Amino acid sequence: MDTSINLLANTILQFVNIYTLVIFIRILLSWFPNIDWFSQPFATVGQLTDPYLNLFRSIIPPLGGLDFSPMLAILALQLLSQLVSSAVMAL
Repeated sequence: MDTSINLLANTILQFVNIYTLVIFIRILLSWFPNIDWFSQPFATVGQLTDPYLNLFRSIIPPLGGLDFSPMLAILALQLLSQLVSSAVMAL
């Protein structure tokens, strides 16, 4: 039982780390205005991150051309990571 919980927690933590990396890639690519978001592999990055980022864009819309949704999204992912780690340590 304990190993299955650890396996699940590690899987969630790895997913959070990989998804955070994909969001960072999205942030870096957004600095280049000549990126065609409809061509591969950029379309895949957009398709993976846009649904999650749109949740935060509805809370805080872009201000003055700056989009703060990735920062909130990464903060939420890190909070989830801390909660999972704390829950596993408490067991």
